[in-house]
Amino acid sequence: AVQRVGFITLLRKEIIRICRIWPQTLLPSAITMSLYFLIFGNFIGNKIGTIQSVSYIEFIVPGLIMMAIITSAYANVSASLFSAKFQNNIEELMISPLSTLTILLGFLSGGIFRSMIVGVIVTLVSLFFAPLEIYNLTIIIVTTILTSLFFSLAGFFNALFAKSFDDISIIPTFVLTPLTYLGGVFYSISLLPPFWQKLSLINPILYIVNCFRFGFIGITD
Repeated sequence: AVQRVGFITLLRKEIIRICRIWPQTLLPSAITMSLYFLIFGNFIGNKIGTIQSVSYIEFIVPGLIMMAIITSAYANVSASLFSAKFQNNIEELMISPLSTLTILLGFLSGGIFRSMIVGVIVTLVSLFFAPLEIYNLTIIIVTTILTSLFFSLAGFFNALFAKSFDDISIIPTFVLTPLTYLGGVFYSISLLPPFWQKLSLINPILYIVNCFRFGFIGITD
């Protein structure tokens, strides 16, 4: 009972935090993705035409939604945990009767909640730019949950070992962003030369984006 109440309390705290500072947690993703849809989808997409028998904007919509989910899950947990460390209130959790698993799940649930909300917001925004098709809803849901969980956990580890706010931004800037942009969000790897196709297969985000895209339009690299 103690662990359940503790988990619900941590989740409630994370939800209140996300909603209270929504201009920082929810609004930026909607604005950023709107610009991506407008510039890459409409302006550049009209020049490119189709990729794998679908319009360019339909091709990139699932990738952009997933990019927002990944960024939000990672950023939420890393910022929340490091803020608790920086403000020295993490000690209150450590001396509480809550288990380390309950504390971990509390932070991860906040990341999953934010990434889900952001995913819904970006999906709704995409409807203004492209028709939305759903090929397999189960794949979309499972991919979203597992991806949110994975990157929330990655954000937790980042914050756990971070010594300053600069350490929080190093991984997203120099690892996460390059892997995301090179993960097939804006292109199909079939368009790349053979060497770069093989190199792309090392990128785990490529598989996440392709799985998510398959759930929407039924095509994958």
